[in-house]
Amino acid sequence: MKFIGIIPARYASTRFPGKPLADMKGKYMIQRVYEQVRKILDNVCVATDDDRIFNAVESFGGNVVMTSAEHRSGTDRCFEAYNRLGGNEDVIINIQGDEPFIKPEQIESLIACFDSPQTQIATLVRPFEATEGYEALANPNSPKVILNDKNEALYFSRSIIPYMRNISPEQWPDKHVYYKHIGMYGYRADILSQITRLPQSSLEIAESLEQLRWLQNGYTIKVGITTQETIGIDTPDDLQKALTLL
Repeated sequence: MKFIGIIPARYASTRFPGKPLADMKGKYMIQRVYEQVRKILDNVCVATDDDRIFNAVESFGGNVVMTSAEHRSGTDRCFEAYNRLGGNEDVIINIQGDEPFIKPEQIESLIACFDSPQTQIATLVRPFEATEGYEALANPNSPKVILNDKNEALYFSRSIIPYMRNISPEQWPDKHVYYKHIGMYGYRADILSQITRLPQSSLEIAESLEQLRWLQNGYTIKVGITTQETIGIDTPDDLQKALTLL
């Protein structure tokens, strides 16, 4: 089975314009993501809609392709890039361009989901630790996931799911294993072609979570479980914190 890693990266961002080109101790943020992915996948490409990002990736010897500025999501950008690159791989791995600390082992966990021929889409989750406390669990910027007994996603939500009746919310992290969604995906090529043609669904609009469109339309999402946290960078303040880890 052939895999390709695609990193969608756009310049425009409400909270952090130009984020992929942020300097992280001598390297662009997008460069650090690219180098992490290359530790696992030989075939990696950045998909962008901006000349500045395109030129930056070429400057460090990375593979990059220009895509439309009209895409509504990174998933759509990945699909265009996949086709522009020839569309010869069986599975596309979509890696966030603002995750410079993504672990090679996490990418391996995602790839392993496709050992099953039944896997259509795959993603990663991490169990919340009770020591993180209720505040971290309640953060709407950390979507939660419920799994079935086959490690497939039943639902994603910005709210805490499941709700634990008759138990004080502060005790929930101690009483149940909650899962945090890590926004990295894998898609079989034929499935990616299908889901990029779906209209927005009511659940997706309600939660502002793209993956709910796929579930609502009957697709299954296999889940790999990792114990390692990732550090997404959404704001300049996040960047300053991340720099202390380099």
